[in-house]
Amino acid sequence: MKVERVLAPNPSLFTGPGTNTYVISSAGEAIVLDPGPIIDRHLASIETALAAVTPTAVIVTHTHPDHAPAANVLGARLGVPVLGHSPGPEFEPSATLADGDIVTVGEVELHAIHTPGHTDDHLCYRIVDVIFTGDHIMGGSTVIVEDAAAYMASLRRLEGLKPVHLYPGHGPEMPDAGTVITEYIEHRIERERQIIAAIAAGASTVDDIVRVVYADVDESLHFAAAFQVRTQLAKLQSESRVSLYTGKADDTATVRLVKEPTE
Repeated sequence: MKVERVLAPNPSLFTGPGTNTYVISSAGEAIVLDPGPIIDRHLASIETALAAVTPTAVIVTHTHPDHAPAANVLGARLGVPVLGHSPGPEFEPSATLADGDIVTVGEVELHAIHTPGHTDDHLCYRIVDVIFTGDHIMGGSTVIVEDAAAYMASLRRLEGLKPVHLYPGHGPEMPDAGTVITEYIEHRIERERQIIAAIAAGASTVDDIVRVVYADVDESLHFAAAFQVRTQLAKLQSESRVSLYTGKADDTATVRLVKEPTE
């Protein structure tokens, strides 16, 4: 198996150096993973990477605009199916993939792993002890999460698979997969502890919590931090660890602890 990264020219605050498109080839065949946004020169670079192989499919990890929109364009150009968990903005799969489905390329099999949390439609893909993680785990940064409980469960699931090497959707590849996954889990646990401690110390709104927990983060990023706090509060409320006076984790809520922290 050969893995070639084709970096999309879409660097930004949230994409890092850009989206990692992967051309995964074996025995003369190849699939394209996460072709990214529709950028002509990036599509040309992908097609150049396919020059010596026969493409068989274009697949995506999830339907965010930095990962999926070019999939249908590229699939049409190459005359191959386009695969993903479900339709999304600027993405319409030829066929959908569910947890456990297998995509064969040459002599290897990609196993789809449903990993909700960053998004509900997120898939990672495993080839033996290698996992392509999309935005579930990113090189050099943490991840924006829509569902904190589902995200933690998905991290635990990847941990149980004991991968050796990770190819993320952004940033450098990670050869020490076990350490990276452990660090991601510990980071989420620590953020939860910090939020609980902030509430115990008197923080009673999302903005209060952000000011305490993300005090060392540039204020221009506090909108993203607030999103993460709301997500975490929803998890804590579902576990009956906090009570939200409005009943939901939004900017109008005030929050209190159901049980004082023991640490």
